[in-house]
Amino acid sequence: LKTFDYSSPWKGQQQMYKLDIGWPKIPEYFTGQTFCVAVDSVHGLVYVGQRGDNVPKVLVFSEEGYFLYSWNNTVEMPHGIFVLNTETDSSVWITDVGTGKYGHTVKQYSPSGKLMQILGTPGNAGSSLIPLQFDQPAEIFVEESGDIYVVDGDGGMNNRLLKLSNDYKEIWLTGTNGTGIGQFKIPHSVTLDPFGRVWVADRDNKRIQVFDKVTGEWLGCWSSCFSEDGPYSVRFTANYKYLIVAQLNINRLAVLVAPPVGSIGNCVMVNAVQLADETKPHLVDVDMKSGAVYVAEIGAQQVQKYVPL
Repeated sequence: LKTFDYSSPWKGQQQMYKLDIGWPKIPEYFTGQTFCVAVDSVHGLVYVGQRGDNVPKVLVFSEEGYFLYSWNNTVEMPHGIFVLNTETDSSVWITDVGTGKYGHTVKQYSPSGKLMQILGTPGNAGSSLIPLQFDQPAEIFVEESGDIYVVDGDGGMNNRLLKLSNDYKEIWLTGTNGTGIGQFKIPHSVTLDPFGRVWVADRDNKRIQVFDKVTGEWLGCWSSCFSEDGPYSVRFTANYKYLIVAQLNINRLAVLVAPPVGSIGNCVMVNAVQLADETKPHLVDVDMKSGAVYVAEIGAQQVQKYVPL
């Protein structure tokens, strides 16, 4: 049983990322708990979702770190955030886990904060029986085609992965609460690779599970990298060679090798970024142009930017 393997490959290896200490220019704009971050690499924008009383829930920065504007309308408790760029426009998707009149929803906004679409029934925690009835939806990923992937539940009744069409109809749904294959305990983050695979951070089961994006079929899982702490987020690097995974309780970003087409095998950690104690990295996003990694830290109450070396 190898719990502590000090010869693991990333120990003593050169770091792959360094902190950009100049981002943002004025950290005082973070006035709440920063739960999520999303990069619009087409327009060079970074969206941050934060929580707190009388704080703006969404802050928008330039990729250089300048604060641009904020908005607050109809957002209660942001959990996950995602930017979709199409040829004609861009939109910002937010999962809201609030318990008030806006909560338990997945919402689409214009970049300036105009509410465009609500999925779910605001204020009503759902049951797993109804596809569009969410209970603390954790994160969303939207393809350019408009197909939507939602991991639903950050600790609520639902523990599932849901695929919706661009007109918000269920294509497939998988997952119940449990530890078995294809079951979840707090599916917390979701992303796609170029090979038609959906990657889910199954947080409290301390594993990543992988599914076929067309059929929803289970393709495999990674658990050996997460004995110390479960995966909180899952994002690919810009070249899709690695996965960046936040581990909140040990204040670490793990860099894992992304498998090519075919079997996902088992996970291999090639590098790690150790953050300061009590930083608590919650969710991350990657700038698919520059490769920069943005980390939303609920302990430090800030977003930090790491640039590839």
